Amino acid sequence: MNSKTIILAGNPNVGKSSIFNNLTNKHQHTGNWTGKTVEIAEGDFKCNNQNYHIYDLPGTYSLNFHSEEERVAADFIKTTYHDVTIVVCDATCLERNLYLALQIMQLTPKVIVCINLIDEAQKKQIFINFSKLSKMLQVPVIPMSARKNYGFNELKEAINNYQKPEKTFEKITDIAQKAKEITESTVIYQNQNYDAKERKIDRILTHKFWGLLTMFALFLLIFWLTISAANYPSSLLFKMFNNLTPYLTKFLNILPLPDFLVDLMINGIYKVLSWVVSVMLPPMAIFFPLFTILEDLGYLPRIAFCLDKCFKKCRSCGKQALTMCMGFGCNAVGVTTTRIIDSKRERLIAILTNSFVPCNGRFPTLISLLSIFIIGLNASSLLSALGLTVIIVFAILITLLISYILSKTILKGEKSAFTIELPPYRSPNLKNILTHSFRDRIYKILKRAISCSIPAGIIIWLLLNISLDNIPVINYLVNLLNPLGNLIGLDGAIILAFILGLPANEIIMPIILMIYLASSNLIEVNELSALKDILINNGWTILTCINFIILSLFHYPCATTILTIKKETNSTKWTLISIIIPLIIGISLCLLIKLLFNIF
Repeated sequence: MNSKTIILAGNPNVGKSSIFNNLTNKHQHTGNWTGKTVEIAEGDFKCNNQNYHIYDLPGTYSLNFHSEEERVAADFIKTTYHDVTIVVCDATCLERNLYLALQIMQLTPKVIVCINLIDEAQKKQIFINFSKLSKMLQVPVIPMSARKNYGFNELKEAINNYQKPEKTFEKITDIAQKAKEITESTVIYQNQNYDAKERKIDRILTHKFWGLLTMFALFLLIFWLTISAANYPSSLLFKMFNNLTPYLTKFLNILPLPDFLVDLMINGIYKVLSWVVSVMLPPMAIFFPLFTILEDLGYLPRIAFCLDKCFKKCRSCGKQALTMCMGFGCNAVGVTTTRIIDSKRERLIAILTNSFVPCNGRFPTLISLLSIFIIGLNASSLLSALGLTVIIVFAILITLLISYILSKTILKGEKSAFTIELPPYRSPNLKNILTHSFRDRIYKILKRAISCSIPAGIIIWLLLNISLDNIPVINYLVNLLNPLGNLIGLDGAIILAFILGLPANEIIMPIILMIYLASSNLIEVNELSALKDILINNGWTILTCINFIILSLFHYPCATTILTIKKETNSTKWTLISIIIPLIIGISLCLLIKLLFNIF
């Protein structure tokens, strides 16, 4: 049976992804902030023996597009053949949503209007006459609460029984006025001050002082919870992998494998894999659910609002704050999210500076070094969290500074107007938090880190075991890079680790340890005290620690992010600039810090 095509359209933050997920079981992320969906997702479902192929378009307020995601949505609706368009509207703000619905109805008669979030509307004492709304629009109108799985049977029935109108709708010259008239005729507000409580909260969270203080406090809380809870499971994982080593070695020796291959698999691949999993998994398992709670609550747009003035002074856009926040999870994701920025110039600024904020893969190393050299091994996790928060604030300040410099030099131009919807506060959805955090984020990032660790482990093992004049090749490389390393307060092993760590930031520290330990067993490094001994024995000082942190923040993006930048900009020039700028910043800051250390 031929498959019918459905387009899912609507404003940002109306629950399109929730509807898409329920119909297709694709489990696209359903966060509570404007501009989350920036690509066209597609999937299939079956209803009454009829196959359907459905496209979930980026959220857009209008077909008169201003941003990239609006352009994508408008072009797709205008040019792609489809059997029906489902326009999803928010029951709590119907008038604004009807503007897009009426625009789409001017293009195609094949429309079903889905009024989502009716549970929230009822809580706010907003009531809609759905039958009257359907008559006025001349299309099927389906009331829904996607988060509570209400209305899907009615939606599927409407899709299955949909009859194409014989002619298009009457031409509407003033669509905004028409949306207002329909809303006034069909919506009853029993409580005119239904959003008074949210506005009171917003007066604090978007205040120029209290808003920034709240943001700092929330990040401090998240980092503290992550640090305080991650140490014990991380130690357990280290011990588990360490205990498995002899059994794995014994098993491989039973197989008809040459000794060098067994050694490669144990002391090369397995070493790096065990370190990456042990160090990365516990912090991610804590950080991402906490971060997703902020998304579900609707807090991230408030961050963008608070930082808008800062970015305006840099001649950039407050939406850059949203893309920057996504960079904390993964810089490649942050680069993709820049599509929500209207101006091409400001979008390029956001792309070029996104890697300045540390992604989750860099957190464990930063936390460990803070504890060893600055905070102290016996210091409270709160102090470590405070140190990490200070690093994040420093990275944000550098992001603002470089954004300003770019806007005054190679990316000159006028700043654009900043419009962003502050979504209503919603109770976090536990299922969404767990699904998105563990499957869509933790699993994907860990999978990428592991896939990068395998070739890195092989390369390091080869460099350690291939010799020239009885000296391992890796020693030649380290000695070759030592002058550069010493110049900026580091050493050749660290520089080589950053070079070999191009596939993923997560493997830089494991590579350093493998170089330092050579043929020793990396798995035994299961406590910070042991890590401290290794680093100090190899010449690390507080200067080394600080400059390593600086270079971790400001060096070329990982390979995945570089490829994403190339895809998003479609430009080799801007991709190379995105590599060069952070590297220059990192090296310059390291030189400056070393100079200050030498003076004082």
